[in-house]
Amino acid sequence: MANNTFSPVVLPYAQDALAPVISAETIAYHYGKHLAAYINNLNAALPGSGLEDRSLEDIVRIAEGGLHNNAGQVLNHTLYFTQFKPAGNPSTPTGVLLSAIERDFGSFDAFKEEFEKKGAGLFGSGWVWLSAEPDGKLVITQEPNACNPVRRGLNPLLTFDVWEHAYYLDYQNRRPAHLAALWEIVDWDVVAARYCK
Repeated sequence: MANNTFSPVVLPYAQDALAPVISAETIAYHYGKHLAAYINNLNAALPGSGLEDRSLEDIVRIAEGGLHNNAGQVLNHTLYFTQFKPAGNPSTPTGVLLSAIERDFGSFDAFKEEFEKKGAGLFGSGWVWLSAEPDGKLVITQEPNACNPVRRGLNPLLTFDVWEHAYYLDYQNRRPAHLAALWEIVDWDVVAARYCK
Protein backbone atom coordinates (compact mmCIF):
# COMPACT_ATOMS: atom_id res chain seq x y z
CA MET A 1 0.00 0.00 0.00
CA ALA A 2 1.53 3.31 -1.00
CA ASN A 3 0.70 6.92 -0.24
CA ASN A 4 -1.56 6.30 2.75
CA THR A 5 -4.44 8.61 3.43
CA PHE A 6 -5.83 8.05 6.89
CA SER A 7 -9.50 8.45 7.81
CA PRO A 8 -11.33 8.54 11.15
CA VAL A 9 -12.32 5.15 12.49
CA VAL A 10 -16.07 4.56 12.31
CA LEU A 11 -17.57 4.70 15.81
CA PRO A 12 -19.06 1.30 16.74
CA TYR A 13 -21.93 2.99 18.60
CA ALA A 14 -24.19 6.04 18.27
CA GLN A 15 -22.71 9.40 19.27
CA ASP A 16 -24.96 9.57 22.35
CA ALA A 17 -24.59 5.88 23.34
CA LEU A 18 -21.86 6.41 25.97
CA ALA A 19 -23.85 8.95 28.00
CA PRO A 20 -23.82 9.78 30.83
CA VAL A 21 -20.22 8.51 31.14
CA ILE A 22 -19.19 10.44 28.01
CA SER A 23 -21.77 12.87 26.64
CA ALA A 24 -22.76 13.23 23.00
CA GLU A 25 -21.36 16.77 23.15
CA THR A 26 -17.95 15.51 24.25
CA ILE A 27 -17.97 12.90 21.47
CA ALA A 28 -18.89 15.61 18.96
CA TYR A 29 -15.86 17.69 19.94
CA HIS A 30 -13.41 14.92 20.80
CA TYR A 31 -14.11 12.62 17.85
CA GLY A 32 -15.58 15.13 15.43
CA LYS A 33 -13.09 17.97 15.90
CA HIS A 34 -9.92 16.85 17.73
CA LEU A 35 -9.43 13.50 15.99
CA ALA A 36 -10.36 15.02 12.63
CA ALA A 37 -7.69 17.70 13.08
CA TYR A 38 -5.01 15.13 13.93
CA ILE A 39 -5.93 13.12 10.83
CA ASN A 40 -5.86 16.17 8.58
CA ASN A 41 -2.48 17.20 10.01
CA LEU A 42 -1.08 13.68 9.60
CA ASN A 43 -2.24 13.42 5.99
CA ALA A 44 -0.75 16.84 5.21
CA ALA A 45 2.61 15.94 6.80
CA LEU A 46 3.09 12.53 5.18
CA PRO A 47 4.02 13.53 1.60
CA GLY A 48 7.80 13.77 1.35
CA SER A 49 8.37 12.26 4.80
CA GLY A 50 9.63 8.93 3.51
CA LEU A 51 6.90 7.22 5.55
CA GLU A 52 4.08 7.48 3.05
CA ASP A 53 3.74 3.70 2.63
CA ARG A 54 4.10 2.77 6.31
CA SER A 55 1.37 1.56 8.65
CA LEU A 56 0.12 3.92 11.31
CA GLU A 57 1.91 1.89 14.00
CA ASP A 58 5.19 2.07 12.07
CA ILE A 59 4.86 5.83 11.67
CA VAL A 60 4.32 6.18 15.43
CA ARG A 61 7.40 4.02 16.11
CA ILE A 62 9.67 5.85 13.67
CA ALA A 63 8.56 9.46 13.24
CA GLU A 64 9.60 12.44 15.35
CA GLY A 65 8.24 15.93 15.92
CA GLY A 66 4.92 16.99 14.48
CA LEU A 67 4.54 13.89 12.34
CA HIS A 68 4.94 11.65 15.40
CA ASN A 69 2.55 13.80 17.45
CA ASN A 70 -0.26 13.65 14.91
CA ALA A 71 0.26 9.96 14.05
CA GLY A 72 0.39 9.13 17.74
CA GLN A 73 -2.85 10.95 18.42
CA VAL A 74 -4.57 9.22 15.50
CA LEU A 75 -3.47 5.80 16.78
CA ASN A 76 -4.31 6.64 20.40
CA HIS A 77 -7.76 7.94 19.58
CA THR A 78 -8.50 5.02 17.24
CA LEU A 79 -7.76 2.54 20.03
CA TYR A 80 -9.62 4.71 22.55
CA PHE A 81 -12.87 5.19 20.64
CA THR A 82 -13.11 1.53 19.57
CA GLN A 83 -12.70 0.08 23.10
CA PHE A 84 -16.08 1.28 24.40
CA LYS A 85 -19.64 -0.04 24.26
CA PRO A 86 -22.95 1.65 25.05
CA ALA A 87 -23.49 2.66 28.66
CA GLY A 88 -25.77 0.60 30.87
CA ASN A 89 -24.13 -2.79 30.32
CA PRO A 90 -20.98 -2.77 32.48
CA SER A 91 -18.85 -5.90 32.29
CA THR A 92 -15.57 -7.27 33.54
CA PRO A 93 -12.78 -9.16 31.79
CA THR A 94 -13.00 -12.94 31.63
CA GLY A 95 -10.89 -15.87 30.50
CA VAL A 96 -7.28 -15.44 29.48
CA LEU A 97 -7.29 -11.66 29.99
CA LEU A 98 -8.73 -11.88 33.50
CA SER A 99 -6.20 -14.57 34.41
CA ALA A 100 -3.36 -12.33 33.17
CA ILE A 101 -4.71 -9.33 35.12
CA GLU A 102 -4.95 -11.40 38.31
CA ARG A 103 -1.46 -12.84 37.74
CA ASP A 104 0.20 -9.47 37.16
CA PHE A 105 -1.79 -7.17 39.49
CA GLY A 106 -3.21 -9.51 42.15
CA SER A 107 -6.88 -8.85 41.36
CA PHE A 108 -9.09 -6.92 38.95
CA ASP A 109 -9.85 -4.36 41.67
CA ALA A 110 -6.13 -3.88 42.38
CA PHE A 111 -5.53 -3.37 38.65
CA LYS A 112 -8.30 -0.75 38.42
CA GLU A 113 -6.95 1.08 41.46
CA GLU A 114 -3.43 1.25 40.03
CA PHE A 115 -4.69 2.23 36.57
CA GLU A 116 -6.80 5.09 37.96
CA LYS A 117 -3.95 6.24 40.21
CA LYS A 118 -1.52 6.42 37.29
CA GLY A 119 -4.10 8.19 35.14
CA ALA A 120 -4.87 10.75 37.83
CA GLY A 121 -1.17 11.22 38.59
CA LEU A 122 0.03 11.90 35.04
CA PHE A 123 1.15 15.51 34.98
CA GLY A 124 -0.31 17.55 32.15
CA SER A 125 -1.81 15.87 29.10
CA GLY A 126 -1.47 12.29 27.99
CA TRP A 127 -2.72 8.74 28.30
CA VAL A 128 -2.65 5.85 30.75
CA TRP A 129 -2.32 2.43 29.12
CA LEU A 130 -2.67 -1.26 29.85
CA SER A 131 -0.28 -3.02 27.50
CA ALA A 132 1.27 -6.43 27.02
CA GLU A 133 4.96 -7.15 26.81
CA PRO A 134 6.05 -9.62 24.10
CA ASP A 135 5.86 -12.48 26.63
CA GLY A 136 2.27 -11.57 27.57
CA LYS A 137 3.04 -9.86 30.88
CA LEU A 138 0.71 -6.92 31.49
CA VAL A 139 2.02 -3.48 32.41
CA ILE A 140 0.50 -0.06 33.07
CA THR A 141 2.32 2.92 31.59
CA GLN A 142 1.84 6.67 31.60
CA GLU A 143 2.42 8.18 28.17
CA PRO A 144 2.69 11.97 27.90
CA ASN A 145 1.12 13.97 25.10
CA ALA A 146 0.84 11.83 21.95
CA CYS A 147 3.08 8.93 22.97
CA ASN A 148 1.95 5.34 22.54
CA PRO A 149 3.32 2.12 24.09
CA VAL A 150 4.31 0.78 20.65
CA ARG A 151 7.39 3.02 21.00
CA ARG A 152 8.41 0.79 23.94
CA GLY A 153 7.81 -2.45 22.01
CA LEU A 154 4.52 -3.09 23.82
CA ASN A 155 1.11 -4.15 22.52
CA PRO A 156 -1.44 -1.51 23.65
CA LEU A 157 -4.68 -3.01 24.95
CA LEU A 158 -6.68 -0.37 26.85
CA THR A 159 -6.28 3.36 27.30
CA PHE A 160 -7.93 6.21 29.18
CA ASP A 161 -7.38 9.67 27.71
CA VAL A 162 -6.39 12.26 30.30
CA TRP A 163 -6.16 15.24 27.98
CA GLU A 164 -8.64 17.79 29.32
CA HIS A 165 -10.61 17.83 26.08
CA ALA A 166 -11.58 14.20 26.76
CA TYR A 167 -13.50 15.01 29.92
CA TYR A 168 -13.76 18.72 30.70
CA LEU A 169 -17.28 19.28 29.33
CA ASP A 170 -18.59 16.42 31.48
CA TYR A 171 -16.32 16.45 34.56
CA GLN A 172 -14.62 19.86 34.54
CA ASN A 173 -11.36 19.45 36.53
CA ARG A 174 -12.42 16.18 38.18
CA ARG A 175 -10.08 13.85 36.32
CA PRO A 176 -10.31 11.04 38.94
CA ALA A 177 -14.12 10.99 38.60
CA HIS A 178 -13.78 10.71 34.82
CA LEU A 179 -11.34 7.80 35.15
CA ALA A 180 -13.54 5.96 37.64
CA ALA A 181 -16.61 6.31 35.41
CA LEU A 182 -14.98 4.93 32.26
CA TRP A 183 -15.02 1.34 33.56
CA GLU A 184 -18.79 1.38 32.99
CA ILE A 185 -18.33 1.49 29.20
CA VAL A 186 -15.17 -0.58 28.55
CA ASP A 187 -15.81 -3.35 26.03
CA TRP A 188 -13.67 -6.10 27.52
CA ASP A 189 -14.23 -8.32 24.48
CA VAL A 190 -12.33 -5.76 22.39
CA VAL A 191 -9.52 -5.53 24.96
CA ALA A 192 -9.27 -9.32 25.17
CA ALA A 193 -9.09 -9.61 21.37
CA ARG A 194 -6.18 -7.14 21.36
CA TYR A 195 -4.42 -9.22 24.01
CA CYS A 196 -4.93 -12.53 22.22
CA LYS A 197 -3.93 -11.36 18.75
